[in-house]
Amino acid sequence: MSTATTTTKSTKQSAVTFAAALNAALADEMADNDMVVVFGEDVGTLGGVFRITEGLTQQFGESRCFDTPLAESGIAGTAVGMALGGARPVIEMQFDAFAYPAFEQIASHIAKMRNRTKGRAPLPITIRIPYGGGIGGVEHHCDSSESYYAHTPGLKVYTPATVSDAYLMLRAAIRLDDPVVFMEPKKLYWTKSEVSLEELRAEFEARWAKVESARDQGEAWARASVARTGDDVTLVTYGPSVVTCLAAAEAAAQEGRSVEVVDLRTINPLDEDTLAASVEKTGRAVVVAEPQGFASVASELVARIQQRCFHSLAAPVLRVTGFDIPYPAPMLEKYHLPNVDRILDAIDDLQWDETALRTPEGVR
Repeated sequence: MSTATTTTKSTKQSAVTFAAALNAALADEMADNDMVVVFGEDVGTLGGVFRITEGLTQQFGESRCFDTPLAESGIAGTAVGMALGGARPVIEMQFDAFAYPAFEQIASHIAKMRNRTKGRAPLPITIRIPYGGGIGGVEHHCDSSESYYAHTPGLKVYTPATVSDAYLMLRAAIRLDDPVVFMEPKKLYWTKSEVSLEELRAEFEARWAKVESARDQGEAWARASVARTGDDVTLVTYGPSVVTCLAAAEAAAQEGRSVEVVDLRTINPLDEDTLAASVEKTGRAVVVAEPQGFASVASELVARIQQRCFHSLAAPVLRVTGFDIPYPAPMLEKYHLPNVDRILDAIDDLQWDETALRTPEGVR
């Protein structure tokens, strides 16, 4: 994909890939603000392993998009210094598990700098992490590491699931004064949607202009989406599992179940209001996510749903997650990742007692 393609001024809709939307977002923010710099392993000449940064070095020069040594801790540490100096670094960790050597920098410095300086030194750093399975990758290439970042105060965690959100949310992340861990589902990079990039540009600028402060703008973008409406059960999910949940909802419809799908979009901040409204309407919920279930984002979602929506629930909240094992070999990942059959089984286990009557006040 050429950079020229991403910056064409046209309102005509065309088939745009998730990867192309991210590339367009980076190019537009770099064009808008000279202080936005992109760096990481192989992001320059190669354009990134997944070609997300393709053409940026040619368009903006090696001082704005450049390759680094194979040292993730050095990449993160350099971003801290540059951000303190006024830049807005966008760094790429190439693969999810490759980011672990940088975790000390991220957790100890990037996440804590605003608090440590009583707000005087925010760090506008965007940490792009391709994550999740579904590509037949080996160990260290398919981890779902979002729980580590969500558990770390001071970090925002974004994970888009649609082409439009990929563009809009990445631009928002780059403009925030707080650090954002931007989790990109690898298996969605080659998915396509009919969109107009020019219309997305206009939508982004219009939404951004409505909110006064950068911090408020970040919160305003943290809104969950009801990706599919339904009445019987809510599937709560995000990132790579959204498409799986939509497929499960379609299959459930063939069995007479009306399934609502909530795409959280951002894990931190968490839009509890949209989540609670859906579960209070349906009375049942299944949380679906790729990481191991123990001490995970899915665990936190279950706890919050149970606490906030307890009197509206007709059954305990269930989870469909990856198993509590290291990521398996490529031939086995289809058994490890949540799939339609496992989600349908969980829906069937939600105590469908026809004698139970749900009312606006709860279950009786």
